[in-house]
Amino acid sequence: MSTPGMIPREQAIANARRFLDIALDRIARDRAAGHLSPEAVDRLRLAEARYSQRHPQTTDHAAA
Repeated sequence: MSTPGMIPREQAIANARRFLDIALDRIARDRAAGHLSPEAVDRLRLAEARYSQRHPQTTDHAAA
């Protein structure tokens, strides 16, 4: 059931993910081209480190 003018939750999540993917791609391109300040690069490294601590990657060798 949805109210007129409202998008379904799944669509809202998909839209947000698409928007974030675009933003992350732009950041990666700018970073690779050296367009970011050293402070911005430091903040990105900190954010990446925090993310990897919270979301450790597991390697499933059986699936590989």
